Amino acid sequence: MAREQNIADIFIDIIPDMCFVVSGDQNVLVYNRRARELLGLPPTPNPSMPFYSLLTEDSPRPLLAVLRTSGRAPEAEARFKAADGRVIDALLFIRKITGPGADFLYVIARDVSESKQKELDLLRFSNVVHYTVNPIQITDAQGRMIYVNPAFEKATGYSREELIGTNPNKLSSGKYPKAFWKGIWEQITAGKVWTGEIENRRKGGEALFTQLLISPIVDGEGAVVGFLGTHRDITEQKLLEQQLMHSQKMESIGTLAAGIAHEVGNPLASISSIVQVLLRTLADDFAKEKLVLVQSQVHRITKIIRDLVDFSRPSNYQIQPTDLVRTLSDAVEIVKMGKKAKDITFVTHIRRQIPPLGLVPDQISQVFINILLNAVDALQGKHGTITVEVARDIENVRVTIADDGCGIRPENMPKIFEPFFTTKRVGEGTGLGLWVSYGIVKSFRGELTVASTPGKGTSFSMTLPLDGKGQAHG
Repeated sequence: MAREQNIADIFIDIIPDMCFVVSGDQNVLVYNRRARELLGLPPTPNPSMPFYSLLTEDSPRPLLAVLRTSGRAPEAEARFKAADGRVIDALLFIRKITGPGADFLYVIARDVSESKQKELDLLRFSNVVHYTVNPIQITDAQGRMIYVNPAFEKATGYSREELIGTNPNKLSSGKYPKAFWKGIWEQITAGKVWTGEIENRRKGGEALFTQLLISPIVDGEGAVVGFLGTHRDITEQKLLEQQLMHSQKMESIGTLAAGIAHEVGNPLASISSIVQVLLRTLADDFAKEKLVLVQSQVHRITKIIRDLVDFSRPSNYQIQPTDLVRTLSDAVEIVKMGKKAKDITFVTHIRRQIPPLGLVPDQISQVFINILLNAVDALQGKHGTITVEVARDIENVRVTIADDGCGIRPENMPKIFEPFFTTKRVGEGTGLGLWVSYGIVKSFRGELTVASTPGKGTSFSMTLPLDGKGQAHG
């Protein structure tokens, strides 16, 4: 009998998992070498060692349920406490054995602590990725997106269902040559990290600038099985940089314009005076006709010079409390009287009462009229609608003038506020109206922006501060 017991001990000791023989009253009768090593148990069980004394307080306790059944029980989980304080997660395989006069339980406990830790680490990582504010995408080895986090959906405007299974070039702005993407692909498939700035497009077509870092995902053998793309949205930063560069450019142009106006204005005044003298003294009708033509061109040049001076030199007008809504309404009525506006419907929305603003009435009226006339021209003599909206929040007043005309081509958008830029035919515009308007609005510490879709219309938005500290133009 002792020999049979020794053989049984040998067989149970070679099993790589913890093994226990438990009596019907749930005391441990036998355990193997692996159990002793992991839990720090004595060579033999104490005469009365409850199986549950080996478990943590919060561990499941499946033995009693198995004792009440027959045969093999389903897999269960338990948490063992080692002598050194470690907690060991285990997967239990329990079988009831009916012996002569008594029932026993044979328990195999497989240590799954490492896999549990990996699952926990993976869960933590997935939560970090899922809930981070930075847009993140994961692709397979072929570059197809297999995961995007909510921040990526929000940044791009696409839903998860629209992105999964597609190539990231779905977001491409089309501004980069194939060689650029080929270089990135060769670098990341070689297991190297790539980082740089990328301009993509949101679902609605708006620009999306991000600082992108692409990290290869490698398996245990070092093979690249996918890629992790982490984005940092820098769209607002890029737009602010563009606005700053544009403001600096306009300031430089204003300085240049002042010099041009001075150098051209004096000779032009002399030419105008000579033409007037000749018109009074000459009797030749042909010569007078040509001089009238010269005089009309001089007047046109004079207007351009006056606009340049208005932009580049401090105005003599003084700031005064200005009823913005009334000034805008008057500007609309003036534009309505034009011949080109006879088939146009003007719609005005005033969202909230607007207090008087510290402005120069003539200058702000000039801005409104310039933008409204551009809106009329954009409708090209056809039936259409010009919508004027005034809204406010705690800090600013926002005036929006929108038309449903021909719109502005994308390549012309960056130049829309530049001097002498116009899409009108020769003689129909000087290209200074929006430039001067931009300068006036900036002088009141405001912003003038434009949005346009070719074939659908254009919207100019003017934002002015409510604190009444606007400065005179120039």
